[in-house]
Amino acid sequence: MTTTATAPVVGTPAPARRRRSRGPRRWHRLISPLTLLVLWETAARTGLLPEEKVPAPSLVAETGRRLAVDGSLWEHLFDSLTRAATGLAIGGTLAVALAATAALLRIGDNAIDPPVQMARMLPHLGLVPLLIIWVGIGEELKISLVALGAFFPLYFNTYAGIRDIDQRLVEAARTCGLNQWQRLRHVVLPGALPSLFLGLRLAIGAGWLSLVVGEQVNAQTGIGFLMMEAREFAQTDVVVFGLLVYAGLGLLSDTLIRIAERRTLAWRRGLQAT
Repeated sequence: MTTTATAPVVGTPAPARRRRSRGPRRWHRLISPLTLLVLWETAARTGLLPEEKVPAPSLVAETGRRLAVDGSLWEHLFDSLTRAATGLAIGGTLAVALAATAALLRIGDNAIDPPVQMARMLPHLGLVPLLIIWVGIGEELKISLVALGAFFPLYFNTYAGIRDIDQRLVEAARTCGLNQWQRLRHVVLPGALPSLFLGLRLAIGAGWLSLVVGEQVNAQTGIGFLMMEAREFAQTDVVVFGLLVYAGLGLLSDTLIRIAERRTLAWRRGLQAT
Protein backbone atom coordinates (compact mmCIF):
# COMPACT_ATOMS: atom_id res chain seq x y z
CA MET A 1 0.00 0.00 0.00
CA THR A 2 1.47 3.28 -1.10
CA THR A 3 1.04 6.38 0.99
CA THR A 4 1.11 9.66 -0.86
CA ALA A 5 2.27 12.64 1.19
CA THR A 6 0.75 15.96 0.37
CA ALA A 7 3.23 18.80 0.36
CA PRO A 8 2.16 21.78 2.47
CA VAL A 9 0.99 24.78 0.53
CA VAL A 10 3.44 27.57 1.05
CA GLY A 11 1.94 31.00 0.80
CA THR A 12 1.00 34.10 2.65
CA PRO A 13 -1.25 33.40 5.63
CA ALA A 14 -4.79 34.68 5.28
CA PRO A 15 -4.56 37.15 8.18
CA ALA A 16 -1.42 38.70 6.69
CA ARG A 17 -3.11 39.02 3.30
CA ARG A 18 -6.05 40.71 4.96
CA ARG A 19 -3.80 43.11 6.83
CA ARG A 20 -1.99 44.12 3.67
CA SER A 21 -5.23 44.51 1.75
CA ARG A 22 -6.57 47.02 4.25
CA GLY A 23 -3.83 49.55 3.50
CA PRO A 24 -4.83 50.43 -0.08
CA ARG A 25 -8.48 50.50 0.90
CA ARG A 26 -7.85 53.40 3.25
CA TRP A 27 -6.90 55.52 0.26
CA HIS A 28 -10.32 54.81 -1.20
CA ARG A 29 -11.78 57.13 1.43
CA LEU A 30 -10.04 60.04 -0.29
CA ILE A 31 -11.74 59.46 -3.62
CA SER A 32 -15.08 61.09 -2.80
CA PRO A 33 -13.59 64.22 -1.09
CA LEU A 34 -11.16 64.76 -3.98
CA THR A 35 -13.97 64.29 -6.48
CA LEU A 36 -16.06 66.90 -4.69
CA LEU A 37 -13.13 69.34 -4.72
CA VAL A 38 -12.64 68.85 -8.46
CA LEU A 39 -16.34 69.37 -9.14
CA TRP A 40 -16.38 72.44 -6.89
CA GLU A 41 -13.36 73.95 -8.63
CA THR A 42 -14.79 73.21 -12.06
CA ALA A 43 -18.18 74.70 -11.23
CA ALA A 44 -16.57 77.85 -9.81
CA ARG A 45 -14.23 78.29 -12.77
CA THR A 46 -16.98 77.80 -15.35
CA GLY A 47 -19.35 80.22 -13.65
CA LEU A 48 -21.91 77.67 -12.48
CA LEU A 49 -21.18 78.85 -8.94
CA PRO A 50 -20.92 82.64 -8.54
CA GLU A 51 -17.50 83.52 -7.09
CA GLU A 52 -18.91 86.15 -4.73
CA LYS A 53 -21.09 83.48 -3.09
CA VAL A 54 -19.03 80.27 -3.37
CA PRO A 55 -15.35 80.92 -4.18
CA ALA A 56 -13.24 78.23 -5.81
CA PRO A 57 -11.18 75.93 -3.56
CA SER A 58 -7.97 77.34 -5.05
CA LEU A 59 -9.01 80.84 -3.98
CA VAL A 60 -9.91 79.60 -0.49
CA ALA A 61 -6.53 77.86 -0.25
CA GLU A 62 -4.74 81.06 -1.27
CA THR A 63 -6.68 82.97 1.39
CA GLY A 64 -5.62 80.41 3.99
CA ARG A 65 -1.98 80.70 2.90
CA ARG A 66 -2.16 84.48 3.23
CA LEU A 67 -3.65 84.30 6.73
CA ALA A 68 -1.04 81.74 7.76
CA VAL A 69 1.85 83.87 6.43
CA ASP A 70 0.77 87.08 8.19
CA GLY A 71 0.29 85.13 11.46
CA SER A 72 -3.35 86.04 12.11
CA LEU A 73 -4.53 82.48 11.51
CA TRP A 74 -2.36 81.02 14.26
CA GLU A 75 -3.49 83.60 16.82
CA HIS A 76 -7.17 82.90 16.15
CA LEU A 77 -6.59 79.16 15.97
CA PHE A 78 -4.77 79.07 19.30
CA ASP A 79 -7.58 80.92 21.08
CA SER A 80 -10.23 78.63 19.56
CA LEU A 81 -8.30 75.52 20.59
CA THR A 82 -7.87 76.87 24.12
CA ARG A 83 -11.59 77.52 24.50
CA ALA A 84 -12.50 74.13 23.05
CA ALA A 85 -10.05 72.22 25.25
CA THR A 86 -11.10 74.06 28.42
CA GLY A 87 -14.82 73.59 27.77
CA LEU A 88 -14.37 69.94 26.86
CA ALA A 89 -12.31 69.28 29.99
CA ILE A 90 -14.91 70.88 32.25
CA GLY A 91 -17.97 69.37 30.57
CA GLY A 92 -16.33 65.97 30.07
CA THR A 93 -15.15 65.66 33.66
CA LEU A 94 -18.58 66.56 35.05
CA ALA A 95 -20.30 64.21 32.60
CA VAL A 96 -18.18 61.16 33.44
CA ALA A 97 -18.31 61.81 37.19
CA LEU A 98 -22.08 62.31 37.29
CA ALA A 99 -22.77 59.43 34.90
CA ALA A 100 -20.67 57.01 36.95
CA THR A 101 -22.37 58.13 40.16
CA ALA A 102 -25.85 57.79 38.65
CA ALA A 103 -25.11 54.41 37.06
CA LEU A 104 -23.42 52.77 40.05
CA LEU A 105 -25.37 54.17 43.01
CA ARG A 106 -29.14 54.03 43.42
CA ILE A 107 -29.20 57.29 45.37
CA GLY A 108 -27.12 58.90 42.64
CA ASP A 109 -29.49 57.61 39.98
CA ASN A 110 -32.49 59.07 41.81
CA ALA A 111 -30.80 62.41 42.46
CA ILE A 112 -28.86 63.02 39.24
CA ASP A 113 -30.50 61.30 36.29
CA PRO A 114 -33.99 62.90 36.40
CA PRO A 115 -32.71 66.52 36.27
CA VAL A 116 -30.24 65.64 33.52
CA GLN A 117 -33.00 63.92 31.51
CA MET A 118 -35.11 67.07 31.76
CA ALA A 119 -32.23 69.39 30.94
CA ARG A 120 -31.28 67.48 27.79
CA MET A 121 -34.61 68.48 26.23
CA LEU A 122 -33.49 72.10 26.26
CA PRO A 123 -31.44 73.23 23.23
CA HIS A 124 -28.25 74.44 24.87
CA LEU A 125 -27.62 76.96 22.08
CA GLY A 126 -31.01 78.47 22.91
CA LEU A 127 -29.68 79.22 26.40
CA VAL A 128 -27.32 81.90 25.07
CA PRO A 129 -29.47 84.87 26.30
CA LEU A 130 -29.70 83.32 29.76
CA LEU A 131 -25.99 82.49 29.85
CA ILE A 132 -25.18 86.08 28.92
CA ILE A 133 -27.10 87.19 32.02
CA TRP A 134 -25.40 84.59 34.21
CA VAL A 135 -21.78 84.68 33.06
CA GLY A 136 -21.55 87.76 30.82
CA ILE A 137 -20.27 87.96 27.26
CA GLY A 138 -16.59 87.23 27.89
CA GLU A 139 -14.59 84.02 27.72
CA GLU A 140 -16.86 82.37 30.28
CA LEU A 141 -19.73 82.35 27.76
CA LYS A 142 -17.70 80.55 25.07
CA ILE A 143 -16.34 77.97 27.51
CA SER A 144 -19.78 77.40 29.07
CA LEU A 145 -21.33 76.71 25.67
CA VAL A 146 -18.62 74.19 24.79
CA ALA A 147 -18.98 72.51 28.19
CA LEU A 148 -22.75 72.23 27.78
CA GLY A 149 -22.41 70.88 24.27
CA ALA A 150 -19.93 68.23 25.38
CA PHE A 151 -21.72 67.27 28.60
CA PHE A 152 -24.86 65.53 27.40
CA PRO A 153 -23.46 63.12 24.75
CA LEU A 154 -20.72 61.98 27.11
CA TYR A 155 -23.05 61.65 30.10
CA PHE A 156 -25.67 59.51 28.35
CA ASN A 157 -23.20 57.24 26.60
CA THR A 158 -21.17 56.67 29.77
CA TYR A 159 -24.35 56.02 31.77
CA ALA A 160 -25.64 53.56 29.16
CA GLY A 161 -22.24 51.87 28.85
CA ILE A 162 -22.11 51.12 32.58
CA ARG A 163 -25.73 50.02 32.81
CA ASP A 164 -25.39 47.69 29.81
CA ILE A 165 -22.68 45.60 31.51
CA ASP A 166 -23.91 42.06 32.18
CA GLN A 167 -24.63 41.71 35.88
CA ARG A 168 -23.42 38.09 35.71
CA LEU A 169 -19.91 39.31 34.94
CA VAL A 170 -19.92 41.41 38.09
CA GLU A 171 -21.22 38.47 40.13
CA ALA A 172 -18.55 36.22 38.64
CA ALA A 173 -15.86 38.73 39.59
CA ARG A 174 -17.21 38.88 43.13
CA THR A 175 -17.20 35.08 43.30
CA CYS A 176 -13.55 35.06 42.21
CA GLY A 177 -12.69 37.24 45.19
CA LEU A 178 -12.32 40.66 43.54
CA ASN A 179 -13.11 43.54 45.83
CA GLN A 180 -15.21 46.53 44.79
CA TRP A 181 -12.31 48.56 43.41
CA GLN A 182 -10.99 45.57 41.45
CA ARG A 183 -14.45 44.91 40.00
CA LEU A 184 -14.65 48.52 38.85
CA ARG A 185 -11.20 48.34 37.31
CA HIS A 186 -11.37 44.92 35.64
CA VAL A 187 -15.08 44.59 34.78
CA VAL A 188 -16.94 47.91 34.80
CA LEU A 189 -14.30 50.12 33.18
CA PRO A 190 -13.47 47.78 30.24
CA GLY A 191 -17.17 47.15 29.66
CA ALA A 192 -18.03 50.86 29.57
CA LEU A 193 -15.05 52.03 27.48
CA PRO A 194 -16.65 51.46 24.04
CA SER A 195 -19.64 53.62 24.95
CA LEU A 196 -17.39 56.17 26.62
CA PHE A 197 -15.30 56.57 23.47
CA LEU A 198 -18.45 56.95 21.38
CA GLY A 199 -19.71 59.61 23.76
CA LEU A 200 -16.36 61.39 23.59
CA ARG A 201 -16.50 61.51 19.79
CA LEU A 202 -20.02 62.93 19.88
CA ALA A 203 -19.05 65.37 22.63
CA ILE A 204 -16.14 66.77 20.62
CA GLY A 205 -18.41 67.32 17.62
CA ALA A 206 -21.02 69.09 19.75
CA GLY A 207 -18.29 71.14 21.40
CA TRP A 208 -17.00 72.46 18.07
CA LEU A 209 -20.55 73.31 17.02
CA SER A 210 -21.08 75.23 20.25
CA LEU A 211 -17.81 77.08 19.79
CA VAL A 212 -18.89 78.34 16.36
CA VAL A 213 -21.87 80.04 18.00
CA GLY A 214 -19.96 81.23 21.06
CA GLU A 215 -17.21 82.93 19.10
CA GLN A 216 -19.77 85.02 17.26
CA VAL A 217 -20.84 86.76 20.48
CA ASN A 218 -18.58 89.66 21.45
CA ALA A 219 -15.36 87.85 20.58
CA GLN A 220 -12.13 89.59 19.66
CA THR A 221 -10.21 86.50 18.59
CA GLY A 222 -10.96 83.01 17.35
CA ILE A 223 -11.96 81.42 14.08
CA GLY A 224 -15.60 82.40 14.65
CA PHE A 225 -14.60 86.04 15.15
CA LEU A 226 -12.51 85.86 11.97
CA MET A 227 -15.58 84.66 10.07
CA MET A 228 -17.85 87.32 11.55
CA GLU A 229 -15.39 90.06 10.69
CA ALA A 230 -15.08 88.74 7.14
CA ARG A 231 -18.85 88.70 6.76
CA GLU A 232 -18.98 92.44 7.50
CA PHE A 233 -16.68 93.04 4.52
CA ALA A 234 -18.29 90.38 2.29
CA GLN A 235 -15.09 88.30 2.25
CA THR A 236 -16.72 85.01 1.35
CA ASP A 237 -13.39 83.28 0.86
CA VAL A 238 -12.43 83.95 4.49
CA VAL A 239 -15.81 82.71 5.72
CA VAL A 240 -15.51 79.49 3.72
CA PHE A 241 -11.93 79.04 4.90
CA GLY A 242 -13.08 79.42 8.52
CA LEU A 243 -15.72 76.74 8.00
CA LEU A 244 -13.09 74.42 6.51
CA VAL A 245 -10.83 75.06 9.51
CA TYR A 246 -13.64 74.06 11.88
CA ALA A 247 -14.33 70.97 9.77
CA GLY A 248 -10.64 70.06 9.73
CA LEU A 249 -10.32 70.47 13.49
CA GLY A 250 -13.38 68.30 14.05
CA LEU A 251 -12.08 65.62 11.69
CA LEU A 252 -8.61 65.69 13.26
CA SER A 253 -9.93 65.38 16.81
CA ASP A 254 -12.29 62.56 15.80
CA THR A 255 -9.42 60.73 14.07
CA LEU A 256 -7.23 61.00 17.16
CA ILE A 257 -10.01 59.63 19.35
CA ARG A 258 -10.55 56.72 16.96
CA ILE A 259 -6.82 55.90 17.03
CA ALA A 260 -6.83 55.98 20.83
CA GLU A 261 -9.95 53.80 20.83
CA ARG A 262 -8.38 51.17 18.57
CA ARG A 263 -5.28 50.97 20.74
CA THR A 264 -7.15 50.95 24.03
CA LEU A 265 -9.75 48.43 22.86
CA ALA A 266 -7.35 46.19 20.96
CA TRP A 267 -8.99 43.20 22.63
CA ARG A 268 -12.31 43.92 20.93
CA ARG A 269 -13.07 42.42 17.52
CA GLY A 270 -15.96 44.21 15.87
CA LEU A 271 -17.65 43.67 12.54
CA GLN A 272 -15.48 44.72 9.58
CA ALA A 273 -16.90 46.25 6.44
CA THR A 274 -16.63 44.04 3.34
